[in-house]
Amino acid sequence: MFIQRAPLRVLALLVISLGARVSAQNLTDDQISLVKARLAQGATHSWELGTRAQALVELDTPTFSVYNASVPPPRTAPSSLNETLAIAQSIVANRSASNHNATGPQPLIQDGAAADPASNIFEVVLANWTGLSDHDYAGAAKDQVDFLFDKVPKTSDGAISHRADQLQLWSDFVYMVPPTLAYYGVITGNQSMVQFAYNQVKLYRNYLIDTHANNLWKHVLMGSFNDTGHWSTGNGWAAAGMLRVAATIQNSPFSSALKNQHKDLLNWAHEIHGGMYRHLDTNTSLFHNYADNPSTFLDASSTAILAASVYRLANMGGPRTHIPQAELSRKALSSTNSSGAFVHFDAQGWLTPVVNPDSYGSEGSKSPEGQAFVLQMHAAWQDWVALGEKGAFTCASL
Repeated sequence: MFIQRAPLRVLALLVISLGARVSAQNLTDDQISLVKARLAQGATHSWELGTRAQALVELDTPTFSVYNASVPPPRTAPSSLNETLAIAQSIVANRSASNHNATGPQPLIQDGAAADPASNIFEVVLANWTGLSDHDYAGAAKDQVDFLFDKVPKTSDGAISHRADQLQLWSDFVYMVPPTLAYYGVITGNQSMVQFAYNQVKLYRNYLIDTHANNLWKHVLMGSFNDTGHWSTGNGWAAAGMLRVAATIQNSPFSSALKNQHKDLLNWAHEIHGGMYRHLDTNTSLFHNYADNPSTFLDASSTAILAASVYRLANMGGPRTHIPQAELSRKALSSTNSSGAFVHFDAQGWLTPVVNPDSYGSEGSKSPEGQAFVLQMHAAWQDWVALGEKGAFTCASL
């Protein structure tokens, strides 16, 4: 057996994984379509809509993804963007009703969270950029940005609160706000806005990183309650958000000016991976809901977004250390039983097991964000394969 770039622990994971499953394969086109259909059916909350829009672009229109093409993108929208642009149309069309006919700074969708509605800036900006004129997309995006700057609580050093009604920091924020502000900054030619997006990631890292737990991130700090546990999905949100900011910088006119910020973001994502993958369950290649607490349930949702972020980091020229483990997780999530049924999807196409999107400490049954994470994992993996599967170890015999 010849192993390249594979630490002994990863080899042990591989052997256990191969012995534990009847079959491991890639997700079929039909299964991906089923996952997309359930995502479309289930995405109703603001952050689910924003995550769905991002996943659809990464999977169906990579020429408009910050990971694959220059930013700003082309001005003409291909038909593959229709689903994403329809999300923007629906949000902006219903904005006045959602906000009780408010004017001036306001969220795209009325929500108790300040950050979650901002996740939709991306597709709203894209709608304006590609020439949709049925609504004021530019004005809607600006109102959302102004709302974050002018109406939302901030720490003394400038970290924007995840919540609108109180100052509270959540790891989820790093996926919802910095990537969309970075994108908005590039589209509007505002390098300071892109720098601001980076600064938000840096501030959140300063507050939430737990240096006593191998740099895992805490989930919630400040405000009326705290969750200092190392929620796996929260770490996934953070790593994936950092990489979206990094990719936006890398493929923008500001890449040279912000090269040090780009380097930081790649390093910080790798830092999270280093903390997380030491806790990957050896029997299932899934993470527990709280990464370092094996008494919590196994969660396929966080497993998918973290694997996606590992592929993205490698594709962007970052460390490939955890590619073998991401591959174990992806194959586990794609595995079938002796009857040919997918082990981690029910008959309707819902990913399982998953954390409840509305109650992060509880196991759920249907997770729209989990569906989006599967699509993002699949898209990132496809790009990784196209780039030559860098970081994979090779087995001459097994």
